[in-house]
Amino acid sequence: MTPACFVGNKRSCPGVAAPQLEGLPSSMLRSALLILSGNALASVLLLVRNLLVARLIPVADYGVASTFAIAMAVIEMVSSIGLQQQIVQAKNGDDPHFQAALQGFQVFRGMMSSILLFLLAPFIADFMNVPQATWGHQVMAVVPLLNALTHFDIYRMNRRMVFGPMLIVGLVPALGSLLAVWPLAMWFGDWRALLWANLLQGVLGMLTSHVVAERRYRLAFDREIIRGSLSFGWPLLANNVLLFLVFNGDRIMVGRVLGMEALAIFSMGTTLTLTPTLVMAKSVQNFFLPRLSSAAHREGEGARRRFTELADATLQAGLLNGGVLVLATVLAGQPFVEFALGEKYAALVPLLGLMAVMQAARVFKSGSSVVALAVGRSGNAPLANLVRLVSLPLAWIALLQGYGLVTIIWIAILGESVGYIVSLYLVESRLAVSLRPLVPALLSTVLLLVVGTLPVLMPTLPVWVPAVAVVCAFALQLASMGALRSRLVAAFVKKSES
Repeated sequence: MTPACFVGNKRSCPGVAAPQLEGLPSSMLRSALLILSGNALASVLLLVRNLLVARLIPVADYGVASTFAIAMAVIEMVSSIGLQQQIVQAKNGDDPHFQAALQGFQVFRGMMSSILLFLLAPFIADFMNVPQATWGHQVMAVVPLLNALTHFDIYRMNRRMVFGPMLIVGLVPALGSLLAVWPLAMWFGDWRALLWANLLQGVLGMLTSHVVAERRYRLAFDREIIRGSLSFGWPLLANNVLLFLVFNGDRIMVGRVLGMEALAIFSMGTTLTLTPTLVMAKSVQNFFLPRLSSAAHREGEGARRRFTELADATLQAGLLNGGVLVLATVLAGQPFVEFALGEKYAALVPLLGLMAVMQAARVFKSGSSVVALAVGRSGNAPLANLVRLVSLPLAWIALLQGYGLVTIIWIAILGESVGYIVSLYLVESRLAVSLRPLVPALLSTVLLLVVGTLPVLMPTLPVWVPAVAVVCAFALQLASMGALRSRLVAAFVKKSES
């Protein structure tokens, strides 16, 4: 079986632009590193902001503040149709009228989202058992409109490999929101500090996008362009629904059943372990997707062999990302929580290792998703995420039966692991990529995950035992990833020669 875009098949990979060069030019590598570093810095700034807020306000109030993020995710889930991506990939993306039409549709979408969020605010607050925060959810209703007023020039400039303005629009609001947190927390002393920090972030993001823009901001209404945008965006909307449930389903149930303090603990653990995995997953995609796509669009046995080798390296990179997270959490998780958050979050310490294992199992799928995307199989990721959703009813039943956060995390680990297995099956069955070279890395990674759960399974162990064990297991994982090592070495050797 051969993927649709390989030798002898007249079809091309849907939705994937064929790169012109077989390798990744040094300029593209520099661009990927620029994007990654910019996104990572913005993520770090927002992480520091959330840590500072959590340190300065009561635990339960941080739980209340977490409900704002969940409510915003609901609205973005049901309204996001990928207009920013469309202006980058569309042939007429540089056309001023096309841009104005997309901006006009985006503003309409933002207005509808704001109205919807305002109307739903009382119901969301009541469902999460925080009726005192109803007005806060109503204030947050303005954020979708602020986001919708963003100037699309920052995305259009990506077409000619200009990423600086987009990164500035990510960094300035994050920095401004961080700088505002301390005085806001000193003034209010509760969840309102994060409410106004989020609102400031939205205002700064909108304003900065207009400052760095090249074109005058215009809005237009074009039925044909809107129809095309809806056609382009509905698969993204479907995947957004799955991603929302995967990322927020557990948090919604925890807040509803266990209360705001439990939600605060769970949300903080999710923030500390999810943020690194998102940055690392983007790293895998930026580095490997152009190479995989190039090999997939070329004919001949050499191209097929190159694709297979790159696929092996990409799958191993997904495993390595999870391994790095588990290693860092076991070695530094407890001292970091104690230093950054204090005694208020002591209940998070015994959960952190398990949550790292959960997020590691989630980020493992990044490798298989990139391999599938390279040949236009964008449906592989939703199918793997769909499997994860099956675990949510189990978690709900467990909560109603009186089980706590540890059980919920174990159920999530099981769901993510099964989802990863499904993603590997899809890669092997749909893309004809043998998983045999991945077996040593898989076995060493399983060992690493088991070591990561030792502090929970055997809490009486001396602290140094899991630390030594996780270092040894990680070293074994690295040793088992020959395909990844060879590809990274080849890429950087080529970069240095150029």
